[in-house]
Amino acid sequence: MGTSPAHSKANGRGAQSAKVPARFGLALRETDGDWRDHVERLDASPPKLRTCVREETPRTILSFNTSPDIPFDRSINAYRGCEHGCVYCYARPTHAYHDLSPGLDFETQLLAKPNAAEILRETLAKPRYRPAPISLGTNTDPYQPIERRYRITRSILEVCLEARHPVTITTKSDRVIDDLDLLAKMSERNLVAVAVSVTSLDARLSGKLEPRAASPAKRLAALGKLAAAGVPTHCSVSPVIPAITDEFMEEIVAQASELGVQSAGWIPLRLPHEVAPLFREWLDVYFPDRAGKVMSIVRSIRNGRDNDPEFFNRMNPTGVWADLFRTRFRLARKRAGIGPARIELDCSKFRRPEIGGQLRLF
Repeated sequence: MGTSPAHSKANGRGAQSAKVPARFGLALRETDGDWRDHVERLDASPPKLRTCVREETPRTILSFNTSPDIPFDRSINAYRGCEHGCVYCYARPTHAYHDLSPGLDFETQLLAKPNAAEILRETLAKPRYRPAPISLGTNTDPYQPIERRYRITRSILEVCLEARHPVTITTKSDRVIDDLDLLAKMSERNLVAVAVSVTSLDARLSGKLEPRAASPAKRLAALGKLAAAGVPTHCSVSPVIPAITDEFMEEIVAQASELGVQSAGWIPLRLPHEVAPLFREWLDVYFPDRAGKVMSIVRSIRNGRDNDPEFFNRMNPTGVWADLFRTRFRLARKRAGIGPARIELDCSKFRRPEIGGQLRLF
């Protein structure tokens, strides 16, 4: 494992630059963040990038979708961008809509929605609203580092607990344990399920792939604490990156089972839009010796392309390598004695939350 002479590392960050193809008519982003003032200093290493957070006040907070290959129809993203900096993150292209780079801007230029819980309360109180599980963490992580300061995810959970509204959570952070008191109360009413994503068991590799996410050991420990508290838990081995992280699949499943986790699943690497060139650049920096092999396998499971965006295909790779991963995972689950996710949360207890200080009538 080495560094290509043509590339330098962006220490502490996942993306190695902001050089990505332009979309939406935007100019090519050559660099961003604190590097703007240092691009000419070729003899010096660029300084560490600072994380900047801007606040926004959206009028709506629930996002609805009609995608036929995902198990939820509504979600909340308390933040735009994610400081975890996972180089493979399929949500990176969404930053281009804000004239921000899907590269370094995605993990350094963040937007927070402090009024999310207030808008959610108003939404749930509408007479025509009908409950169904709300998914947190579908685009950016609800427990990324700035959650400790903003507590937006916690405020959302407080509204959902009051309204008896079911929620599913996906995260790469052990900060989810900060809300264990709420999650335990919600689980007593069958209102919550939590998935923690574990990509590898190698802390050094994790530090390169997802530099500001919790270490693998901390994520597994969080899964154990959630399971011990009676919260329905799921270990998501994702993404599985051929020739980089697939070696850890079996052991992750085994350790999750020992911790009392009820289910496990895997998701193959996805490289939509700007993510593909960013990931290729990352490979050139950290794994130049196997970059060709990795991308060759990726294309073999994606019908000859870096990414297959078609419904069902994007979650269901094909080919010999895909079949091998699928078989390995099935056998790993069988040995561990755990199955796939079966989430059936209770919507029948829903009650509209109070608005404007009005007391609930009994």
